[in-house]
Amino acid sequence: MDITIHSSFLAHDDPEAALAFYRDTLGFEVRLDVGYEGMRWITVGPVGQPDTAIVLHPPAVDPGITDDERRTIVEMMAKGTYGGINLATPDLDATFDRLQASGADVVQEPTDQPYGVRDCAFRDPAGNLVRIQEKR
Repeated sequence: MDITIHSSFLAHDDPEAALAFYRDTLGFEVRLDVGYEGMRWITVGPVGQPDTAIVLHPPAVDPGITDDERRTIVEMMAKGTYGGINLATPDLDATFDRLQASGADVVQEPTDQPYGVRDCAFRDPAGNLVRIQEKR
């Protein structure tokens, strides 16, 4: 079986802030920017990796979600516990310095983890946890 990860989805509550973080700070390219009824779905991805993308989407817009579930999602986003993604870079220290200089919300400085990776962590503007591992 030949299966790859094509898109991951992260909720955003401010499309301009999401663009500033993923495009301007992380350096991802914008692949799609689709508006519908006042909402925006923005697909971004790393330059040179056209088959890998993150879809930044409005939270809780699925028709099957109840009002209680919608409130829970908004509360979890506000606490930074709703979504997350792991990324990788060959130069963790330079990437960390760039993100920190941009004013990104630092959760963890570069650290050697006991499970064998070196990583750091930030929150994007919507509160999603973005962990960045150093490629070996």
